[in-house]
Amino acid sequence: MSTAVSQTWYMTQRQLMVFARQPAFAIITLIQPVIWLFLFGNLFKKVVELGGFGTTSYLDYLVPGVVVMSALSSNMWAGMGTLEEIQRGTLNRFLTTPVSRAALMNGNVVNNGLVTALQSAIIVLLGLLGGADYPGGIGGIAILIVASVLLGTIFGALSNALGMLVQQRESIIGINTFLLLPLTFLSSAFMAPSQMPSWMRHIADFNPLNWAMVAGRSAMSEHPDWGDVLSRGGALLGLSVAAVWLSIRTFRSYQRSV
Repeated sequence: MSTAVSQTWYMTQRQLMVFARQPAFAIITLIQPVIWLFLFGNLFKKVVELGGFGTTSYLDYLVPGVVVMSALSSNMWAGMGTLEEIQRGTLNRFLTTPVSRAALMNGNVVNNGLVTALQSAIIVLLGLLGGADYPGGIGGIAILIVASVLLGTIFGALSNALGMLVQQRESIIGINTFLLLPLTFLSSAFMAPSQMPSWMRHIADFNPLNWAMVAGRSAMSEHPDWGDVLSRGGALLGLSVAAVWLSIRTFRSYQRSV
């Protein structure tokens, strides 16, 4: 176990070096969250007058949604990195070494988790600078970041599995494009559940994206509902473990095919 952990960290460092050498990429990934926060947030700031948002500021409501959406959109493309390593032959060369097969997959997932945590913290800080208020304090913010990392782990691991299965960029792009908007709008990202049509509200109850938002928003509120935090957080944790297991199993299938 200790060997697998140390090898996973080695593979994570390898990925982090790539990220550190491309600081412009980190800035580019924050452009869309800024647009959501300050353009979309200002455009619809009076929507809170409809009620059900739990706050008088739409920016307060929007920040957790943008954090979670950003975690989803950035991690859904993890499979592209896996596919690139397959096409370059890098992954196959690693298969000739005694490195843990789980480390080969989980290094990518851990790297994405660390980048997601950093990205989430920056978005929260931007919201604070824009006038958002976080009554739940540091603890609530930490729970929101953990929820976004768990969500990112789910979709990052599934994206890795998808990359090994389809081994085509077009397929990954098509599937991600198909899933991103439905997952986003069938959640409480922009609208309070009480203002959503009933059928959308029921679908949102089974949407992992919405689980992360509910857990994060509740933890950041003045009076957190710890039942919501624990139930949604537990569901995210269970699903992330299942997604990582599936990713490793898919990798072993890929290994047998080469």
